Amino acid sequence: MSACTQGKCLGFDSSVTSPPPPNPDAVLQFDDLSVRRGDKVLLDHLDWTVELDERWAILGPNGAGKTTLLQIAATLLYPSSGTAYVLGERLGATNVFDVRPRIGFASAALAQRIPNEETVVDIVVSAGYAVIGRWREAYGRVDVRRATQMLERMGVGDFADRRYGTLSEGERKRVQIARALMTDPELLLLDEPAAGMDLGGREDLVTRLARMAADPDSPATVLVTHHVEEIPPGFTHVLLLRDGAIVASGLADQVLTAANLSATFNVDLELNRHGGRWSARSK
Repeated sequence: MSACTQGKCLGFDSSVTSPPPPNPDAVLQFDDLSVRRGDKVLLDHLDWTVELDERWAILGPNGAGKTTLLQIAATLLYPSSGTAYVLGERLGATNVFDVRPRIGFASAALAQRIPNEETVVDIVVSAGYAVIGRWREAYGRVDVRRATQMLERMGVGDFADRRYGTLSEGERKRVQIARALMTDPELLLLDEPAAGMDLGGREDLVTRLARMAADPDSPATVLVTHHVEEIPPGFTHVLLLRDGAIVASGLADQVLTAANLSATFNVDLELNRHGGRWSARSK
């Protein structure tokens, strides 16, 4: 019996359109991407590209699909259909364990795995070994110096020898970002980095992220938030999500409008901008 019948050979259907080639300038390229869990559609036929020098903010209400989108970008979740390229590698056709060290990821799910008794410097330095906290690894001076520099960059350098469990929520968030930067990633993913912070902590974090955004050597960055007030100056692009679908996507100045924001959150909003920062309130 022939291995090929009506164009289907060993599981390959020649009638299926080949995926589009990756954009050489893209760190993320999602084409017609969907994620389904049973009858529920989490992401619905998204097209989205992030290029090397871009800084993106993703906004939307609870359940919009923001975290799901970031999990795909972090190679922790596969799409149900469509094509996802991460750092030029197509999910489903590459070893994601080779891709993940090139991605810095800070999220609440990751934070829950950090032991409270671990020292801050070990939490950061262990990122280079793709583990959480020190186990049996022997860290060299170069590793420790790099970890200390990242902690200082995030304003928590004095806490290197502190136990993680003694830190405030804002301090923990900055340690998590320092860890995400440890490996000098090509892509930085931040899932609600200001959540749980007080006003002072939020403003300090936004200022530090704005400095990173202005640094041409910083990695392409994607930040998920619920609030326009948390978008740092220098973030170039915005993606608005609602019910797993894109409301608007593109340059921040063009996408962030009162009409688009109102449609995203289903609330009649007014939007203001001052000194590179946005604010929104209901009418």
